[in-house]
Amino acid sequence: MLNRLTDTLDFQSQALTLRAERQRLISSNIANADTPGYVARDMDFASALRQATGQLAVPGQMNVTRAGHIQPAAGALAPSGLRYATAAQTNLDRNSVDMDRERASFAENSVKYEATLRFLNGQIRSLGDAMKSPSQG
Repeated sequence: MLNRLTDTLDFQSQALTLRAERQRLISSNIANADTPGYVARDMDFASALRQATGQLAVPGQMNVTRAGHIQPAAGALAPSGLRYATAAQTNLDRNSVDMDRERASFAENSVKYEATLRFLNGQIRSLGDAMKSPSQG
């Protein structure tokens, strides 16, 4: 029971960390909308989450096979985890930021970040209430 609870909380905390990283990427794209030659970046969130939770091997990353090996940072994205956004239309300055796409991605990611945060808060509150309940134990 405890392992299932901690696994759920770990998964949600990884999702929250990745949502924050994606928000940073989208914000950077928006901030560089007028920078000539800037290429917008984004991440494949589902793949990044599978990678962060250990469900997907990281390309180019060595496996930890012995206890003395250094562990990769939790939730760290490999450079290959980021992708370049393709321009919806060609620009003379070769900037690939599409503000409509970036605004929509920003809003969607914000809603999902908030939902993950609410879920985590609800889980923690429920756990605290269960520990305080006189009917438990």
